[in-house]
Amino acid sequence: MRRRTLLGAGLALPIVLPSAGHAQPTTDPEKLLLLELKQGTVTIQLFPEIAPKHVAQIKTLVRQGFYDGTPFHRVIEGFMAQGGDPTGTGTGGSKLPNIPAEFSQRQFLRGVCGMARSQAQDSANSQFFIMFAPNAGLNGQYTIWGSVIKGMELVDQIKRGTGANGMVVGAPDRIVRMRVAADVK
Repeated sequence: MRRRTLLGAGLALPIVLPSAGHAQPTTDPEKLLLLELKQGTVTIQLFPEIAPKHVAQIKTLVRQGFYDGTPFHRVIEGFMAQGGDPTGTGTGGSKLPNIPAEFSQRQFLRGVCGMARSQAQDSANSQFFIMFAPNAGLNGQYTIWGSVIKGMELVDQIKRGTGANGMVVGAPDRIVRMRVAADVK
């Protein structure tokens, strides 16, 4: 399988905007993910209205426990944290089929969650990223499926990678658990 990365990593801007940037928070528990990190719980609002196939796949994988224990294998200061690959190499994914691109007019701002993919537009599967800062170079090139609405300060604490590609050497931070809020009793 080809490496799933973000193209244009060199376009990261040093500007930091408030989390969520362009999303009105929802209270619908089917549209909220709880991302447990060692630092605490991050709440992500899902955008099924702009990326229904991506949101459905992520929710399916979350409900299967796919993301639990997976590493943030590629983390670039001032750009993003990428996870969702159980191998931690950037080449892994789930057994579900790849998802066709669902590009939108939304912008990649701080806290936005997008899907990683290979050079092929319709190659997103399970890997995703959370933006530390805006990056206009990604707009219209990657699918946005959600945005952090609570706990961005916890995302900011994820261990950074080294070198130009941001691969985390040694012991990367991991997703403790991900849940759809509707499933939490």
